Amino acid sequence: MPRRRLVAAVALLVAWLLALSFAPTLRVAAESLPARLADDDFWKLTTEFSEPSGYFQSDNLLSNELGMQYVIPQLVRQAKAGRVYMGVGPEQNFSYIAAIKPKMVFIVDVRRGNRDLQLMYKALFELSSDRVDFVSRLFSKPRPPGLTRSSTISEIFAGFWNVETSEPLYKENLKAIKEHLVTRHALPLTEDEVHGVEQVYYAFYWFGPSIQYSSSGGFGGRNQPTYAELMTATDGDGQARSYLANEDNFTVMKELESKNLLVPVVGNFAGPKAIRAVGKYLKEKGATVSAFYLSNVEQYLRGTLWNDFCANVATLPLDDTSTFIRSTRGGGFGPGFGLLSQLGLMSVDVKACTQ
Repeated sequence: MPRRRLVAAVALLVAWLLALSFAPTLRVAAESLPARLADDDFWKLTTEFSEPSGYFQSDNLLSNELGMQYVIPQLVRQAKAGRVYMGVGPEQNFSYIAAIKPKMVFIVDVRRGNRDLQLMYKALFELSSDRVDFVSRLFSKPRPPGLTRSSTISEIFAGFWNVETSEPLYKENLKAIKEHLVTRHALPLTEDEVHGVEQVYYAFYWFGPSIQYSSSGGFGGRNQPTYAELMTATDGDGQARSYLANEDNFTVMKELESKNLLVPVVGNFAGPKAIRAVGKYLKEKGATVSAFYLSNVEQYLRGTLWNDFCANVATLPLDDTSTFIRSTRGGGFGPGFGLLSQLGLMSVDVKACTQ
């Protein structure tokens, strides 16, 4: 064979071998997290990852953790952006999400009512043009004059505080929420699920910005922070970090919701399916969990239940920066100060479950 042909044949062989050696890497890259989920894929993840609805002694329509922003500066330094956030419960997740800017979110809660709450929020984020519009829709109050995209969150809630709640606006907004979910996104919600969204939205309409953890029943007493107080709270240095603190934070949430990338899942932390299903999906996508907000759920997972939870978390794709966000007792006195937010390294905390 002429030398020129031999060289060409060897070059082709080398190129072919290199292509084979990089094929697994290319396949992993092709299976990365989606930039957007189609509506049917969103609903498929929501329903197929879910377990049967469980029970908790409170509606948990909003947080009671007034000091939850204190850990955000450390969280931003420790947890990596552009990964996956996991959490439990209502709106406090949004402030942590806005801080670390994940690419995808899974909210896992034992109560189906929390999925109803998350669907309500999904519609409101997508329908609202800015924070002022969002607050107007959330509490069914007409938008007052003078508030703009540059208004502080304190100015926004002060502006709405004495505005009368509007029943016609409530009905108009509720219709828009249902149409957005059922018609725009074509989510096959059952009558019970639609009713669940209605019940959640009615609570925000009825109680307004003064709604607090115990407003809709359950336990916890009356000494709880209001929604307005939670949104206008700050970190330890006086910096406002709630998801409504500025338009950038709000936009993080709006974009995730608009792309169907915040997926609410009904699941028990110690259950056999939900967390493990999320873990399997993320591993297939080559993704890593950046942070997992637990609230104070661990205190209810004693003995074998905690071991089951630990084993579930151990199936998630983690690295040495993946971070637990916890709420523990001992946060002092006053509204929302009975709980103290703390951070922990997930891989360290579940190390025993991987051995």
